[in-house]
Amino acid sequence: MQTIRWTAAMALAALVAVAAAPAAQDQAAKEKEAVRQAALDYLEGIYNVQPERIERSVHTTLNKRGFYKKDASSPYVESPMTYEQLVKLAASWNKDGKRDTSIREITVLDVLDQTAVVKLKASWGIDYMFVGKFDGKWKITQILWQSHPPKT
Repeated sequence: MQTIRWTAAMALAALVAVAAAPAAQDQAAKEKEAVRQAALDYLEGIYNVQPERIERSVHTTLNKRGFYKKDASSPYVESPMTYEQLVKLAASWNKDGKRDTSIREITVLDVLDQTAVVKLKASWGIDYMFVGKFDGKWKITQILWQSHPPKT
């Protein structure tokens, strides 16, 4: 009788685990998409001159730092940026609509329940982003970027 109860309990536990797996997978997919959307808002906020998308997707305590080359033979120059500077940049970077906005690759590298990491390729270079969940919304908190490496 003990063996039958134990077997029944194990079968019920397995059934519950199998039934719960799709719900957990659905939630994980939703979280990953929400993180991707924060990165997309950042990218398209700059590309499409929509600073409101920066306001929606970036935390006001943003720490952004990057490195760019003026030309292939020059050394990298460091470029820090605040949240306020990023919002202003988004309002003007492509105002004339003549910038190349064809590069747009977002790779969500990792998503946990409260933090995530994203790699973004854009016309200006490659951004690595740390994203956190604040009051249920994913916001970019840190960005480390560099211009595209010179072609050799």
